[in-house]
Amino acid sequence: MKRNTLYSALCIVAALFLTLPAAAQNSNKFTFNVGGGFTEPVRDSGERLDRGFNINVGGGYNFAPAIGVIGEFGYNNLGVTSSILSAVGAPQGATRVYSLTLNPIVRFNPTGRFDFYAIGGGGYYRRTVEFTEPTTAIVTGFDPFFGVFFPVAVPANTVLGSFTQNKGGWNVGAGFTIQVKGDSNAKFFAESRYHHIYTTPVRTSILPVTFGFRW
Repeated sequence: MKRNTLYSALCIVAALFLTLPAAAQNSNKFTFNVGGGFTEPVRDSGERLDRGFNINVGGGYNFAPAIGVIGEFGYNNLGVTSSILSAVGAPQGATRVYSLTLNPIVRFNPTGRFDFYAIGGGGYYRRTVEFTEPTTAIVTGFDPFFGVFFPVAVPANTVLGSFTQNKGGWNVGAGFTIQVKGDSNAKFFAESRYHHIYTTPVRTSILPVTFGFRW
């Protein structure tokens, strides 16, 4: 399941990577970004979650070369530590965090090839913790040579428990960009951002490190 989720997410990022530059090519007022990377759980979350990955897609408006606002969709997928799995009696576990946030951005060298920026904001977060057990499922296969249908056992997961919270949260961070070409709006970026989510009874804190492109 985790492999299929990662594959689907990468396909979405690849499609956006191909379409967003055309939308931003002739405008400096609008900005777009797409990227992905790794996510570190921090503070109390570091005792419960393992390192995972993130995908981030956004678009916004530049009020001035140095100041803008970006609406972003974020997805973070992290594992559950072995100590927690042992405590709940589950062989596998995963945590998924979806977010929709609005984030002001301040650029310190917006017209240069190299730029440093600060970004932060807040919005809606959805966190799902899921405990699973490996199993097999029987599906029907087809052999076109013999023209027969037959049962096939494939790997699957049985969900033992799933817990979801919808909460508000905030984020703050910084990053830098490098212009890809002198006559292009495309810039490679790398950033780290701290996210704090008001889940109960324990807050969720994660630190995604993201690499990608901005236009």
